[in-house]
Order: sequence, then structure tokens, then C-alpha cells
Amino acid sequence: MKEFKGFRKGLDLGGWLSQCDYSKERLEGFITEKDIEKIASWGADHVRLPIDFNILEDDKGGYLETGFGYIKGAVDMCRKHGLNIIVDLHKTAGFSFDKGEQETGFFESEPLQQRFYKLWEQLAKHFGNDPEHIAFELLNEVTDQSYCKTWNRIAAECIKHIRAISPDVVILVGSYWNNSVSAVKDLDAPYDDKIVYNFHCYDPLEFTHQHAHWVDPERFSVNKDMTYEESGATPDYFEGLFAEAIKKATDNNTILYCGEYGVIDRATPEDTVKWYKAINSVFEKHNIGRCAWSYKEMDFGLSDARLDGVRDELLKYI
Repeated sequence: MKEFKGFRKGLDLGGWLSQCDYSKERLEGFITEKDIEKIASWGADHVRLPIDFNILEDDKGGYLETGFGYIKGAVDMCRKHGLNIIVDLHKTAGFSFDKGEQETGFFESEPLQQRFYKLWEQLAKHFGNDPEHIAFELLNEVTDQSYCKTWNRIAAECIKHIRAISPDVVILVGSYWNNSVSAVKDLDAPYDDKIVYNFHCYDPLEFTHQHAHWVDPERFSVNKDMTYEESGATPDYFEGLFAEAIKKATDNNTILYCGEYGVIDRATPEDTVKWYKAINSVFEKHNIGRCAWSYKEMDFGLSDARLDGVRDELLKYI
């Protein structure tokens, strides 16, 4: 399968410019150059930067240069330390993967969709001139399967707007069920030869999200301890899970990439390493670039003290 050059092994910068309290202290201090330097020292070649629309836009859809400045700061730090970067719109006006954000109406509203296109035009004007080092991710984790047809249309239209400004930037497109690998099959054929099929993998959820308060316990049995051995998350398990998406990408001569994967901090460090080792073997076999969630805190933090005793081993499988 085609390689996502420069985006083979990454860390997510979750909780910095997205899923946060938006305080000045958070936006200016949660991630610093020392963090970027550490990520580079771990052997990563890129980071993924989730950012929420309300850092870039005011309530009326006007643009906030301070927000674009935060992205520029991240780009500059990454460039200094040899890292590439994916700019990920984690939340847009009218839609968030997190229902608690109460962003609704995007898939039904032409004005909200136009606002989305215009925001991406602004991002392209600011950051679309360095396609070797900067890639764009249109929208994080479309949720409902019923949005599929509409999302395929919106994604194609948005890419058209970006291409008018930035013809060469790589653009990541994920599918429904929160970027499920099982939903990649329903993405449209790539708009052009610079499109990446993007998925997230936290399977099996009962293991990676054990005791996660935000997961519906009636849908997934997450309110109990689970060991790696109980999870069944072997290399063969991931091989089967990814097979359909690998075929879809191969048939369309495009790239497959995993933008989020990881294990909650309620699992033991030793079991966390085993899960990473299993999924990594399949990523490597099929040339799938990936970005681990998340570098710091956010219930999955790879730099957190709990992993100090296993980190050297763990970093072999990220």
C-alpha cells in the first residue's frame, strides 16, 4: 500500500487547542517547545494538532488571528525540531463528535457548511503552501452513519475550495462511526491523488476504554477491569479488523492512515505495551502511518508518569 511519507509515526497533541477550557494559560502553556523536542527525541516524524473552530472564529464567524497564531507557533516549533504536522479541525460550527458540546445542525445547514468551507479556505491561505510538512484533516470523527452520503458530498466540496488555494497539500478524510476503520469502505473514491483515508482505532473498546465515564455502559461493557489477554487484541484480530479498509485503499490507489489509537490509563502499563505491540505489527506490515492518542494527559497520556517504567519498550511500538 502507498506510504504516507513523513507521517509514519506520530503523537497527538490532544487537549491543547481542543477539548480544553480555552484559557490563556492552557492555550499558551499546555504544550511548549520542550514537549515538541521530547516528541522528536522519541523518534516521531510528525504530530497531529486538534483545534476547535471557536479558537479560530468569533461568534459571528469572523476570524481570530490569535487562533491562527497558535497554529503557526506549533508549526514553527515542529519545523525547528524536524517534525511534520497535521492540522485537524476537531470541532466545527454545528458539529462535534462530543454531544456534550451541543454543536448541532451542520449536516442539515447549508450556511454552516459554507462557513466550514470558508474556514478551510483561511487555513489553506495560512498553511497550505508547505505540503511536504503540513497536511490537513477536514473534520474529526463524523458520528452517525446517516451522515455518510452528506459527508461525502461536503468533503468533496471542501476539498475543491482548498484546492483552489493549495493544489498540493495532502488532505485526510475519515468516515462515520467516529472514523471507524469499518466505515472506510463507504468513503467515496479519492478526489485526487493527494487524499488519505483516515481512521481511528480503539478496538476492542471494552479494553482500551475500560472505566471510561463518557462511554455508554449499556452499549459497551466498559465498567470493569479487562486484561490484554482477555481482550483478544492479537495481531490476527487487527489484521481482520483492517482488511476491508486496506482493500478499499489499495483498490483506490490511495493511502490509509490511523489518526488516533491508544489505551486508557486505567489499563496496566504492561497491558498497554502488549496492545501497542499487537496493533503496531499490523501497521508495519501494511505500511500504515499512525498517530498515537495522546502525548499528554487526556486519560491516555504517553508522557504521563504511570508509563515511566515501560516507556522505552512502548516507544518501540508507536
